[in-house]
Amino acid sequence: MPALELVPLESIQSCILVLRGVRVILDADLARLYGVPTKRLNEQVKRNARKFPEDFCFQLNPGEVEVVSASRSQNATLKQGDNLRSQNATSSQVGHGGRRSLPYAFTEHGAIQAANVLNSAAAAEMSVHVVRAFIRLRQLVVNHKAIAAKLAEIETRVGAHDEQLAAVIEALRRLTAPDGPRHRRKIGFGKPV
Repeated sequence: MPALELVPLESIQSCILVLRGVRVILDADLARLYGVPTKRLNEQVKRNARKFPEDFCFQLNPGEVEVVSASRSQNATLKQGDNLRSQNATSSQVGHGGRRSLPYAFTEHGAIQAANVLNSAAAAEMSVHVVRAFIRLRQLVVNHKAIAAKLAEIETRVGAHDEQLAAVIEALRRLTAPDGPRHRRKIGFGKPV
């Protein structure tokens, strides 16, 4: 249990990607978290293929591998220190660095199922943390949408107030503007026409 406390939730969240419109974690990252070699994780997935439908686990295509690899290498250049080393190690696993097959991506349910088929205490304990990371990301997205909706509401309110303020300012300008020349009848004698 003490080893699990060393893995902060943020480091698990940084492994979660969005592919094909769903949040996933790649096999190399999941294997690292569960404390098993990637090869063993993938062997267990293949042996238990019935337990991993497409909405639990899918294999990346070459285009997705390139996108993920480029994304990870770009993120690695932005970060420094220990994060850089761990991301570079993962990035080489995602790319063509020693892999003979395309990586697998596991959804939240697939990560739980992987812990079940690995049948190890460490994987079972870590799967709880992985699920919590997925849940936290889902909550962040919901909060983000709520904040965006509130900002849109405030923007429409301010926009309406802007129009009202513009009308008040225009009325004040009309009231304070000097009167233009009025055509009044002249008093007195005028020239006969």
